[in-house]
Amino acid sequence: MRAFAFILAWISLCAVFALTRCKEQRELAEAFLETVLTICSLLWRMWLQLFYLSWKVLGNGDTWNGGDYMTAPGGGQKVNLLKAALQNMEEDKVVLFIDSYDVVFASGPKELLKKFQQTNHKVVFSAETLIWPDRHLEDKYPHVREGKRFLGSGGFIGYVPNLKEMVSDWSGKDNDSDQLFFTKIYINPEKRKSINITLDNKCRMFQNLYGSLDEVVLKFEDGRVRARNVLYDTLPVIVHGNGPTKLQINYLGNYIPKVWTFETGCSGCLEDLRPLSGLKESEYHWWFIGIFIQQPTPFVSVFFERLHKTGIPPKPTQTLHLQPGERNKLYNGEQHHEGQVNSFLKDHGTDYLDVKVIGPEENIDRETSRNLGFEMCRQDKDCEYFFSVDIEVVLKNKDTLKILIEQNEPVIAPMITREGRLWTNFWGALSADGYYARSEDYVDIVQRRRVGVWNVPYLTKVYMVKASVLREELSANDLFSFGNMDMDMAFCHNVRNKGVFMYVTNMHTFGRLLSTENYQMTHLHNDLWQIFENPMDWEERYIHENYTKIMRDKLIETPCPDVYWFPILSVTGCDHIVEEMENFGQWSGGGNTDTRIQGGYENVPTIDIHMTQINYQKEWHKILLDYVAPITEKMYPGYYTKAQFELAFVVRYKPDEQPLLRPHHDASTFTVNIALNQKQIDYQGGGCRFLRYNCSVEAPRKGWALMHPGRLTHYHEGLRVTAGTRYIAVSFVDP
Repeated sequence: MRAFAFILAWISLCAVFALTRCKEQRELAEAFLETVLTICSLLWRMWLQLFYLSWKVLGNGDTWNGGDYMTAPGGGQKVNLLKAALQNMEEDKVVLFIDSYDVVFASGPKELLKKFQQTNHKVVFSAETLIWPDRHLEDKYPHVREGKRFLGSGGFIGYVPNLKEMVSDWSGKDNDSDQLFFTKIYINPEKRKSINITLDNKCRMFQNLYGSLDEVVLKFEDGRVRARNVLYDTLPVIVHGNGPTKLQINYLGNYIPKVWTFETGCSGCLEDLRPLSGLKESEYHWWFIGIFIQQPTPFVSVFFERLHKTGIPPKPTQTLHLQPGERNKLYNGEQHHEGQVNSFLKDHGTDYLDVKVIGPEENIDRETSRNLGFEMCRQDKDCEYFFSVDIEVVLKNKDTLKILIEQNEPVIAPMITREGRLWTNFWGALSADGYYARSEDYVDIVQRRRVGVWNVPYLTKVYMVKASVLREELSANDLFSFGNMDMDMAFCHNVRNKGVFMYVTNMHTFGRLLSTENYQMTHLHNDLWQIFENPMDWEERYIHENYTKIMRDKLIETPCPDVYWFPILSVTGCDHIVEEMENFGQWSGGGNTDTRIQGGYENVPTIDIHMTQINYQKEWHKILLDYVAPITEKMYPGYYTKAQFELAFVVRYKPDEQPLLRPHHDASTFTVNIALNQKQIDYQGGGCRFLRYNCSVEAPRKGWALMHPGRLTHYHEGLRVTAGTRYIAVSFVDP
């Protein structure tokens, strides 16, 4: 049972624990427990199981009428419930009375009862730094030498007879103030003495967080976690997130008492799951997928390819038997990507049960588009989940949807990170004004030194919402607007305000987030320029799938002496370079006069386009440095290169244009020649012949690089192309 999954509500219901008095060897685990709750939260059940306590529900089915005393006094219903419950309790019982929905238990009844008895009082209330609800009563409070001075009604413990006496004069309504009632008893010297009341001034039993957040830190013990009050050096048994401290109690609830420890990790993360294995087709789950394109983004076509291949399509064999079909909402607010969206729908649109596209021509704002997605799910009785994903999310885990559904949370996100940075799709804490704040555990969670399912205050970019939650707690028409907040902050604010918890899981690796900064839109294939901004995605798209196997599997071939042949560019990489050059279109004339080079004269001219002409010189140097230089240093021992070049270009050979190249030396220490298309398919003939060795490479492989020395030894020529068009990328390295 996951302890951090307790229910957060603006109202604070209460629990009454009846503990047997400590008598020599009697085990407190046999204590009798009663809770005044209409719904028992998961936190309670976790604590009860942890300390082997029995329990029953009081006031089952009752409606909370105690008011919203976050903003105004209330809570009288708790006193009515307590007063009624005490009538049937044995006189030798000790009763613990606490607010239930916003507390964490750090220890059990044995420690609690021991600390209570050490006070030598019959009733002990929690203490607070701030006075509530009537500050004019401050002067009537008894002074204390050290510790907190004011009473907190959210937690107290006492003997049954004394508690009966304490509430005997209560005749208030459900929405009257319980705190004011108990305060007036405490500040009355006669009643305080008669009932024998005191406050837990140094937080040995109760820790109220409101006004005291800086005092409380986590203390990791052997296999357990405690909250430590650093001001008084005490270990409270019960921590209460009273007032506006719900986010902090949620944070503490991620750990205390045994939810996550260094010894066991997340002990509750595999409980309360919704298992999906072994489901029949009739039991498959239906979901909507909302895809949102809100800005120019790289690798959009890759996103759609991955969407169709990694477990999301509605084919049971590809969806881990989740559902026979799904409904999808595709929002494209960026006209730049309209062609990629249309291409995906043309190829795969019929694979989905239903697709609704909201394009830029509809002039719908971002907030409205997302609200529409939720509403589509609410209105469809078959929808069980809404999976929202922004186009810049790179989901690599094909089981993402299965994992999120199995976690069985109201709102849950897979943790994704931005490569090389601590940026993720969640916040561990909020600042006082509701913006980002770094929680103590944020870095450890991001770097997966702490693995689990975490209650967090903010999610963005990708998350799953239960349809039942959308229809009930989150049924508002507009969840993405609030004041001056941006869309994501407004959504999370509204979710928190409705008492719905948000979680992020890092129990698996899911993927990463693309950087959209410095994304150019001036080229045919803008993704080619992403080698600096998004190197991992660039590499997956444009580097040959076998490049990493070159050394391990000995993929480097030696077709001629000191000539090495190895895979480097993917088919897509080759195609995009060729298409980019043809789109640019300014091919040289193939004459000796060439104003593009120093001196203006080319001894062995080709029909080509230089990388500098399409502003690709920095990116091409990065390719040579990262992917060619390591091979060079292996094949030519003792030679180390920085992959500098003066000339790097794409050459075009055609029978009716320039079919061949006469014998020559290259102006380089070594030359890299990459085949950009395929012999027998795109052209006939062609190849490279090294005259000194009478050795030819006549069937170059698409995406493979031919690397050879440039001067003296490797006099070579380009063989005739007899049909079609041949493209090669040539680099004269270290001239």
